[in-house]
Amino acid sequence: MPASTPSPAPPAPTSPAEPEAEGTTDSAQTTSAAPDGTRSTTAGKPAAQGGAGGTAGPATERPAPQGDAGDADDTGDTRSTTAASPAVQDPTGEAAGETPGAPRGRGAGARLARLRAWRERYPRAARAVWWATTVLSVVLVYLALLLPVPLTGFEPRMLLRLPGEAVVIAAVLTALPRRPRVVVAALGGAGLAALTVVNLLDMGFGSYLGRGFNLVLDWELLDDARSYLADSLGGTTTALLTAGVLVLVVALFAGMAAAMVRIGTVLGRDAQQSTRATLVAGTVWITCSVLTVQLAGQPLTVHRAAGALNAQTDRVRDTLRDEAAFGKEARADRFGNTPAAQLLPDLRGKDVVFTFIESYGRSAIEDPVMAPGVDRTLASSTAALEKAGYRAKSGWLTSATYGGSSWLGHSTTLSGLWIDNQQRYRTVMASDHLSLTKAFQKTGAWDTVGVMPGVQKGWPEQKYYGLDKVYNAFQLGYQGPKFSWSTMPDQYALEAYQRLVHGKQRDKPLMSEIILTSSHQPWAPIPKMVGWDQLGDGSVFGPIEKAGRRAGDVIADTTASREEYGKSIQYSVTALTQWLERYGTDDTVLVFLGDHQPISRVSGTHASRDVPVSIVAKDPKVLDRIAGWGWTDGLRPAHGAPVWKMSAFRDRFLLAYGSTPHPSGG
Repeated sequence: MPASTPSPAPPAPTSPAEPEAEGTTDSAQTTSAAPDGTRSTTAGKPAAQGGAGGTAGPATERPAPQGDAGDADDTGDTRSTTAASPAVQDPTGEAAGETPGAPRGRGAGARLARLRAWRERYPRAARAVWWATTVLSVVLVYLALLLPVPLTGFEPRMLLRLPGEAVVIAAVLTALPRRPRVVVAALGGAGLAALTVVNLLDMGFGSYLGRGFNLVLDWELLDDARSYLADSLGGTTTALLTAGVLVLVVALFAGMAAAMVRIGTVLGRDAQQSTRATLVAGTVWITCSVLTVQLAGQPLTVHRAAGALNAQTDRVRDTLRDEAAFGKEARADRFGNTPAAQLLPDLRGKDVVFTFIESYGRSAIEDPVMAPGVDRTLASSTAALEKAGYRAKSGWLTSATYGGSSWLGHSTTLSGLWIDNQQRYRTVMASDHLSLTKAFQKTGAWDTVGVMPGVQKGWPEQKYYGLDKVYNAFQLGYQGPKFSWSTMPDQYALEAYQRLVHGKQRDKPLMSEIILTSSHQPWAPIPKMVGWDQLGDGSVFGPIEKAGRRAGDVIADTTASREEYGKSIQYSVTALTQWLERYGTDDTVLVFLGDHQPISRVSGTHASRDVPVSIVAKDPKVLDRIAGWGWTDGLRPAHGAPVWKMSAFRDRFLLAYGSTPHPSGG
């Protein structure tokens, strides 16, 4: 570009001082006022004509007070010498509107110089940006150090704490020289971001499953969560949410690293002052901790980040230890060597049906919002069954899971082992430990079948449960709409079971395992009962599904969720008991129970893990065998009825119906 004769530049506006880019200086002398009132003076030679930048002359710089070299900050709190070169006019007009003296190169030094020129031109805006980014950095790190907090029952006062980790971070960053400080701050920010992600998962798992996130075992459950959202909210919405979460995670890592670097830079400006402030903060924290000072009814001092890290470390260590210990426990089986002839002799000739009702928990019966409707359903169903000649006894079992992971409840009930995590589940599924359902198969006296409307892919667990045949979601002939996660209404699943299995003539009695899914969250829309003769292929449920509430209207509303949950339990219990009234025989024995309590948003933060369990039969001898259990007559267990661990059910059931123990393993 042709050079032009430079004209004197107007006086540079006051702006925050900025440390020089390496190898770059300005050429004209200027005195500017920094935002905090300090002044910096620079001197240099005029820029050479004929280019946008020219060769800078030597600059004289006053050392930054009490800080590291190069820690000068864009607020202008350090004294440095900068120079603004006169603007070079371009006859072609290409330089129009450019900040005088701003290089137009593409290198890092040029970009830094352009940024510095902008700050000199707009000092108030630069000062506002500096304060905003600093405050945001402090807030981001502060909030991360206060996690985890409970999602259910969260109150803002929980954030009025002094995290001890903040004092440690300040001390480390203040003590380090500039370059190591930047590296340590960036790595520490990335580490804090990773801990924040784990803490957020921990909070979500605590709210939904009543337990913390396990770094070893729970990653695979995230795919189940995505599938649940796809079924509840739709594939497009779920894809957008997934993409949004990934973007937020990346932004969290970048933002946390940048925030820590910013905090380190601020602390490094004046090492002596930062050291004094850190010592004061540490003294205050220790004093408040020792004296247990409280604010808004809570301890003022906390060390949540360190506690969360220790908790995750302990959880990982315990998980690894548990793997070997549980493997040994699974090999020991009280009935492992029991001959077929000595298994369940008192149920020979009976059609036995084990049914799990999704999320059927104690809260459905005793919570003041859900209980009135559910109790009416249990009372009317008990009366209807008694009219048909059936009697029932009911008690409580404490589930191994809460809020979800239904398969853990199923396997705990049928294996007689406490299976509360995915590792234990995999261990049992690969073992020879006798399941209650497989005991029926082992006798050779029953045909065994599973009805699993929630299974939509291969299910290798069929072998462990000893099921000769399994009907999944695609093998029951359903042509109606899905109801959120549930692939079909319970009434249809039971009618399909009757048509395909129970209603057919066979040489042996039948043992069945049925999983009912209509009471699965988000409890919208909920099916309604129709005439059993009108079910057909399920198309009759189309208008019912369209008229029901949408999952998005219920999924985040506590009151609506509790109301709809209660209605879903009423529907499932009604469908099951009406099936028994309609299709049961003198030899039918029905065992049904919940797999776990609903999530804490519905059951409450202090709910137990208890679920109801009932045994229903016409033959009085079947219930006489469990008379010593102390269970309540009818389908509603009394508040004070016996409570057993769910893992105790298998052995008690086998013993009650005549099985003889012959231990194996151990």
